[in-house]
Amino acid sequence: MSDPFVHESAYVDAGAEIGAGTRIWHFCHVNPGAVIGERCSLGQNVVVMPGVRIGNNVKIQNNVSVYEGVTLEDDVFCGPSMVFTNVINPRSHVSRKHEYRPTLVRKGATIGANATVLCGVTLGTYAFVAAGAVITRDVPAFALVAGVPARRLGWMCRCGERLDDAAARPCAACGTRYRAEDDGLAIVEDR
Repeated sequence: MSDPFVHESAYVDAGAEIGAGTRIWHFCHVNPGAVIGERCSLGQNVVVMPGVRIGNNVKIQNNVSVYEGVTLEDDVFCGPSMVFTNVINPRSHVSRKHEYRPTLVRKGATIGANATVLCGVTLGTYAFVAAGAVITRDVPAFALVAGVPARRLGWMCRCGERLDDAAARPCAACGTRYRAEDDGLAIVEDR
C-alpha cells in the first residue's frame, strides 16, 4: 500500500498519525494527537482536531471540521460543509473544554452536505443523514433521517438504496435481508 499523500498546502502536525494510502488535500490541518486510518480522503479545507479518531476508508468532503470528541468508524462518509459540534452551550467568554461531549459515527454511516450533528449523539451503523438535516439525538442503525430536527423517514440498505419494507422484503438492489431490533435494523441474510 502507498504512503499517505499530503498536499503541499496542507499542515500535518508532529504527533498526528496518518494511515497508508490516505490522501490529504489543499489547505487541510491535522492536529497533533489525531489518528487517521488507511485509505481515507480529506477534501479541501478539512480540519481534524487533537484526539479525533478516524477509521479506515473514511471520506471527508470539503470544508468539514472534525472536533475533539468525534470518532468516525470505518467507511464513514461526511458530505461537503457538514458540521460537528462538541459543546452544547458555547459562550466565547466561558471555557467549556471540560464539557466536551463525545460523538460517535458508526461504521458505514453517511452524513449529507450541510447537515449538522450536535455533540453527544451516536449515528448507528450505516445510518443515512439527509443533506441539511440537524441531528439532535441518536440515529438508529440503517435509519434514513431528514429535517430540522431530524426524524426517521425510513430505512436504508448498506448498499445505499432505500428499503421499502425492511422486515418483509430483501433490498431490491443487493438482496440483503434485515430484521428489526431495538436500536434499528440488523442484517439477517447477507447477499
